Amino acid sequence: MTNDVEMASLDLRYEGFRLKAPAVEERLLSSMAQRGIEEPLEGVDLPAADRQAGVQGRGVLLNGFKRYRCARKLRLATVPYRSLGQDEAAAILGLLRASNDRGLSILEQAAFIDELKNARQLSVADIAAQLSRSKAWVSVRVGLLAQMSELVRRQLFAGAFPVYAYMYVLRPFMRLNGESAVAIDQFVTAVSGQGLSVREIEQLAHGFFRGPASFREEIRQGNLALPLERMRQRPPSPDACSEFERVLLGDLEITQKYMQRVMGKSQDQRLQSRAFHAQCHLLTAGILSRSRAFFHTLRQLHDRNGQA
Repeated sequence: MTNDVEMASLDLRYEGFRLKAPAVEERLLSSMAQRGIEEPLEGVDLPAADRQAGVQGRGVLLNGFKRYRCARKLRLATVPYRSLGQDEAAAILGLLRASNDRGLSILEQAAFIDELKNARQLSVADIAAQLSRSKAWVSVRVGLLAQMSELVRRQLFAGAFPVYAYMYVLRPFMRLNGESAVAIDQFVTAVSGQGLSVREIEQLAHGFFRGPASFREEIRQGNLALPLERMRQRPPSPDACSEFERVLLGDLEITQKYMQRVMGKSQDQRLQSRAFHAQCHLLTAGILSRSRAFFHTLRQLHDRNGQA
């Protein structure tokens, strides 16, 4: 059931769990100015005891923060609101179950799962069962925020640094090159809010983490135009491979290396702790579930290369 509620009656404690997208918000503002709010905001009602204890707000907002901010800019006094119940944990689980419909990104899912695990004391197994997901699916999202510094989290959720660039450009450097959290923070600070494309961020990241100290220092100082120009003018690689091809070759080398390491270590008698076996079981299940598709792709690549 949808009701009109006063803007001031909504509790925004979860606003930092949802990604901001300034460009999307600008388009939404224009649309709302012409047609109003077409979809109600959603949240969980505070129990009566909480309201009597002096907790401000009729409802705790979970979905519709862009609409809320736009409504505030339009100086609206009330907004349409749909209650998801009075149990915050149950409402969050409901939001996650409908995450495709609600448009939740993997980082937003991770933030809410972190809330359920740490603040609501739900185990990974409990969350997985409630969402009809695997424990590996939940564990990936738990680990995503655990690897992230508070600075990086703020920039990502503020929309100042592209999520795609973090997931597919920076995280590989963290995993494979062992880059420190300080270096990641420095890079994110230098390029956030500069309006760079993911491709430009990727170019700068390769220079920052693999290039000379002078290149890294220029980026730290915020002098991004010169490093980008240098990379554009860089002569073709003598091996005649494109940047994308070199990255894939590097990935294949790493895959071969770690396959050998896993095979060598997996029979070691020192692998005894229950904590190891529990985590290893989750990881191997995820790998095995992709093994058929992975080796099918690898065979196709091998055959294609042999015919070139």
